[in-house]
Amino acid sequence: MNISELKQFFASRRSIRRYQDREVAPELIDQILSLASSAPTAGNAESWDVVIVSDPTVRECLADAALRQEHVASAPVILVVCANYVRSMAKYNDRGILYALEEATIVGSYLMLGAHAAGLSSCWTGGFDDELVRETLGLPAHIRPVTILTIGYGAESAISLPRRNVQEHIHQDGW
Repeated sequence: MNISELKQFFASRRSIRRYQDREVAPELIDQILSLASSAPTAGNAESWDVVIVSDPTVRECLADAALRQEHVASAPVILVVCANYVRSMAKYNDRGILYALEEATIVGSYLMLGAHAAGLSSCWTGGFDDELVRETLGLPAHIRPVTILTIGYGAESAISLPRRNVQEHIHQDGW
């Protein structure tokens, strides 16, 4: 794959919030999850974890935690990507909190792109009540949910929204 093909692949991924009533094979989810092990990690701490959710009752509870965003309840699979502070703080002290958040974010991106490569749709959901997610999933205190990533076969067309020119974000040798 060259840079032009990669750019097209990235550009063709869009957030989808409506899913077909169609199961996603667990083997396909396993393949997507295997991509996470190649994500960059500070000091090889791998300070992230993923909770796979397919149970409709748990998905409903997560939708409540996500301010009733309906795509959370309707997606056949949810991957809750979490930062695991203990793994990174053991090596980097308080700075490890930032590293864990960064790593979980990168893993979430890899999973989202992996789903896209597998012909699935996804939506990064960052608007949620951390404590309700923690309670719903029984997360330990040192685990912080970073995203509720919904995955399934899309039931709507992707809409391409205008984006800023990348040069608006770039600064050379300082701000």
